[in-house]
Amino acid sequence: MEAKKAIGTNEERTFRDKHSFMMFITGSIVISACIVVIGMAMYNSSGAAQLDLSRPGYVSVRSQAASGESDFQSYSSVGTLDKKAIEDFKKLYDKQTQKLKTVDAFGGSPLSPESLGVENPLAP
Repeated sequence: MEAKKAIGTNEERTFRDKHSFMMFITGSIVISACIVVIGMAMYNSSGAAQLDLSRPGYVSVRSQAASGESDFQSYSSVGTLDKKAIEDFKKLYDKQTQKLKTVDAFGGSPLSPESLGVENPLAP
C-alpha cells in the first residue's frame, strides 16, 4: 500500500511542474518584448529616429542628404576573383591602412571629422 502511495505522489505534479516549458517560453517572450519597448523608447527619445533616413516617411528627402565628397573607393562585391582583382584589392587596402596609420590613436581627437575623413557639418 505504501508503494502505491509513493507512486501516486510522483504522478501528482504541480501546475508549475506540468507547464514549466510553456512558462519559460512565455517569460522569454515577455522579457524580449520589454527590451524592445525600452529600446524603441530610447531610439525615439534620443533623436536618432529623426536622423534615420531609411524610414519610409523620408523617401522624398533622401536625395537631399549630403553625401560628402570622399576619396574612399569601395571594392566591387561582384566579379571574377583573379590575380588582378586581388592586386586591386591590396592597393585599396594599403591606401586605407596608410590613412589609419597617420592618426594618433592616443592623441586628443582620434574621432574628429578630419581624422575620420568625413565632412564637418558645423564648418561654414
